[in-house]
Amino acid sequence: MYLTSKPQAALFDMDGLMLDSESIGVECWAIAAASLDIDMPRALIIGMIGMHSGKTDIYLQEHLGSHAPIAELRAACHTLYMERTQEPIAHRPGLTEILDWLEAQHIPKAVCTSTRRSIAEHHLRAAGIWSRFEFAICGDEVTHPKPAPEIYQKAAAAFHLPPEACIVLEDSDFGVQAAHQAGCKIIMIPDLRPPSLHSLALNIPILGSLSEARDLLILTV
Repeated sequence: MYLTSKPQAALFDMDGLMLDSESIGVECWAIAAASLDIDMPRALIIGMIGMHSGKTDIYLQEHLGSHAPIAELRAACHTLYMERTQEPIAHRPGLTEILDWLEAQHIPKAVCTSTRRSIAEHHLRAAGIWSRFEFAICGDEVTHPKPAPEIYQKAAAAFHLPPEACIVLEDSDFGVQAAHQAGCKIIMIPDLRPPSLHSLALNIPILGSLSEARDLLILTV
């Protein structure tokens, strides 16, 4: 069994894992591209899921060409996204149940997201879950973003725990790679993008919801 002992801390990604924000982001990219007459297939947009914002420009230039108006595209998308996320973003299925269970087991929790703090904190507060976490480490607070392991190494160190004592819950391949390199245990709950061959080869649990993740964790107690 992959999980043989009760985790001592739980580290959560945010977008697509706890909050149903990835679908909003995909729609905003598509609308922004259309407004600029840019051909941007859905598969290209899905490819950015879990990617730190600092890496999207290079990704887009590689796929759209060096003459594409990347700055204008990103700005248009950001404006749309901020407009559409002023209201609380819906929870992903099973979020409340797994948070309740972790709290009943006295397992501390942290958020580890590639989103910058100002946006992440807004989303988490609006969704009513900010106070349920001991702390958050955000994308503008690390030098090397996911898929580098830094964010999960920092979270484990903040809990004064070795990474292998922490369970990471992730929806994206970038996040899974970061957690794996950090040495954490991982449960993957994909959202819009199916797991890559690399993620599948790690032999980690890949589940359909946070409810299923909670049920798996129950077996470790």
